[in-house]
Amino acid sequence: MWGVGPVTEVKLRDQGILTIGQLANAPGHSLERLLGPAAGEKLAALAWNRDAREIRTHHRARSAGAQSALGRKPATEQVFKPVLRHLADRVASRLRAKSLAGRTITVRVRFADMHAVTRSLTLDAPISATTMVAEIAEELVRAALADHPRETVITLVAVSVSHLKQQPAIQLDLPLGLPDEKRRPGTRQGIARWSADRAIDAVRERFGRDAVGYATAQLDRRQSVPDAFRELAQKELGGGQAEPANGHARPGAPRQPP
Repeated sequence: MWGVGPVTEVKLRDQGILTIGQLANAPGHSLERLLGPAAGEKLAALAWNRDAREIRTHHRARSAGAQSALGRKPATEQVFKPVLRHLADRVASRLRAKSLAGRTITVRVRFADMHAVTRSLTLDAPISATTMVAEIAEELVRAALADHPRETVITLVAVSVSHLKQQPAIQLDLPLGLPDEKRRPGTRQGIARWSADRAIDAVRERFGRDAVGYATAQLDRRQSVPDAFRELAQKELGGGQAEPANGHARPGAPRQPP
């Protein structure tokens, strides 16, 4: 239940409150004495599905992000590359589903001592192609590790795309030989990648997400532990729209492709 963290859970369990129904039937004053006036009143109201917060139906997402907890893994490309591909696939497909694209790619890397660093890159043109997001994320993670050569173990990586805008179609670019052409969505390579992604999106919409995908993400998904706490990406990568812990997130290892 939203608002019930580990400490509150222990307090409620000690009082024999294990379900939302039991919480709803608990005397209000007992909850206030146990948790404090504010928390007790809030949880009692939520247990009865009463929430005074305003519903914002036209709120625009500022970013989309996802993260994977790795346990303790070596800080090598063999570990983080397939994880980043998997995360980029999830984030970019969500952006395309809403006809969105973003200009800023941000990664977060957490080390063995729980210390974390972030790196970001802002592009001239917004992107939503999975491979583009993945390649930029890989470069950013390499830069973060190069800046911390003594860190040999990583425990989490996260990817976020921000500075979002609507992108129902892509404007073609002239082949001018610009140094960042591989990162521009309107080049021949950019259009090809976006078109491939749209084809994958169409297959998944009809047959399910596991029906098709990029080989590096699909075949190495055992190394990409999908976290059940993607809402943390919202807090840790700048307050955007991350996959929620309840509903869309799937705890545990994903089904392996046949």
